[in-house]
Amino acid sequence: MQDAASEVQLRDEEGALRSDFLHAVQAALDEGDAEKSRDLTLKLHEADLADLIQLLRPDQRAPFISMLGHEFNAAALSELDEGVRDQVLDTLPNQQVADALQQLDSDEAVYLIENLDKEDQSDILAKLPSFERANLERSLEYPEDSAGRIMQTDLIAVPPFWSVGQTIDYMRDSQELPDRFYEIFVVDPAFHLIGSVALDRLLRSKRPINIDTITERDIRPIPVESDQEEVARQFERYNLTSAPVIDEGRRLVGVITADDVVEVIQEEASEDILRMGGVAGESVSDPVWQTTKRRFTWLLVNLATAILASAVISMFDATIEQMVALAVLMPIVASMGGNAGTQTMTVAVRALATQDLGSVNAARVIGREAAVGVLNGLVFAAIMGTIVVLWFGDTPLGLVIAAAMIVNLIIAALAGILIPLALDALDLDPAIASGVFVTTVTDVVGFFAFLGLAAMWLV
Repeated sequence: MQDAASEVQLRDEEGALRSDFLHAVQAALDEGDAEKSRDLTLKLHEADLADLIQLLRPDQRAPFISMLGHEFNAAALSELDEGVRDQVLDTLPNQQVADALQQLDSDEAVYLIENLDKEDQSDILAKLPSFERANLERSLEYPEDSAGRIMQTDLIAVPPFWSVGQTIDYMRDSQELPDRFYEIFVVDPAFHLIGSVALDRLLRSKRPINIDTITERDIRPIPVESDQEEVARQFERYNLTSAPVIDEGRRLVGVITADDVVEVIQEEASEDILRMGGVAGESVSDPVWQTTKRRFTWLLVNLATAILASAVISMFDATIEQMVALAVLMPIVASMGGNAGTQTMTVAVRALATQDLGSVNAARVIGREAAVGVLNGLVFAAIMGTIVVLWFGDTPLGLVIAAAMIVNLIIAALAGILIPLALDALDLDPAIASGVFVTTVTDVVGFFAFLGLAAMWLV
C-alpha cells in the first residue's frame, strides 16, 4: 500500500487519478516497458489499481495485468465496474482468473465469475481446489442480488460447550480463518445457528468460562435468499456490523459484513438513478453499440409519448394560427409541469425504495403532495400571469396561462405520486417507467389545459 506522500501525488484535488500518472503508465504499456509499469503500479491499493484499469484503453488492460504477473493484486478485479470486469475477464486466460479467485473472499470471487458463460465458468471452477470450488458453486446457485450472492462463506463457528480459552487457541492455531471478522458464531452439531459472541466480549472473558454462557441469542439472522436491498435495510435499521446468513433449515451458511452492505447500498442507489433516466445497467466504460441498444428502447417510448403530446397540440392548430403568442407560451406550461412532476416522482420513488412510503401512509402523502401542487400552482400562476400581461399586454391571455399553470402543477404533483404507487402495486419497478409516464401526463394535460382554455376564452 502506498504511503501518504505517494497518495498525495497519485490523486488530484478532486480525488481523481492524476493525468500525468495515467499518461506515464500508458506510455510504459505502449512501449512494452514491463519494468516501468510494475514500478509505477505494484504498490497501489486495490481501489487505486481498479481506477487505473478502468481509465486505461480496453486494449491496454489485459497486457497491463499480464505484465504484473503473479504480483498483480487480484482484489482490484472485484472493484471494477461490471462492464470493465467482464471485458477484462474475457481477455484473461482461465488459469489466471482461477489464480486470482484464490486470493479473494468468496463473495468477491462470486462477483468476478457470476456473469461468465457456463463453459468458461465451469473451466475456471475446475482449476480451483475442491473446497473452494464447492463453496463458489453453492453461492452461484443462489438467486442474483440475494444474500447468498453477497455473503462470505469464510467464518468462525464453534460449539457451545467450548471454553473461551479453547476458542482463542483455535483462532490462534487455525490457518483457514477469514482475513477479518467481528464475531464468532455458536452452532450445534448439525450447524444450526444458536447465537453469536462479539470479539470484544470474548477477549474480556476469562479463559475457563463456557462459550454458551456469553453467547448472545437475540440476533437477527438473514435468510439466504433475501434480496440484497432488504439485507441493507436490516443493517441500517438495527445498526449491524455483521450478520449471519442461514438456509431454510436454519443452518449457518455464511456471514455478511458492513463493507458488503456499503457496496450494495451504492449499487442499488446507482441502479435507481440510472433506471429513472432509462439507462439501467449502463456505465461510461460500456461499448458504443451496447450503450446505443440500451438507450434505444426508452428513447422509442419517449418518441411515442412525444407524438401523443403533439397530437394534442394538433387539435388546436386553428387556435394557435389565430394567436401566435400561444405557441410562444406552450413550452413554459409543459416545462413547469414536467419539472414539478419529476420532483414529486423522485421523492416518491426514493421513499418506496426505502419503505418510507406504503399503504399505511399513502393517503397522507398524496394529500401533502396535492397541497404542495395547489400552493405552487397559485404562486407561479400569479408570477406567470403578470409576466404575460406585461409581455404581451393581454390580460385575458395572462389569466388563461395562470389557470393552466394551476391545473398542470396540481396534476403534476398527483401524477408524480400516484404513478409510482400504481407501478409499485403492480409489482413493477417504479424507478424504471415512472419518468416516461409522468412526463407524458404533464405534457398532455399542460397543452390541453392551456390550449383548451385559450380556445374557449380567447378565440
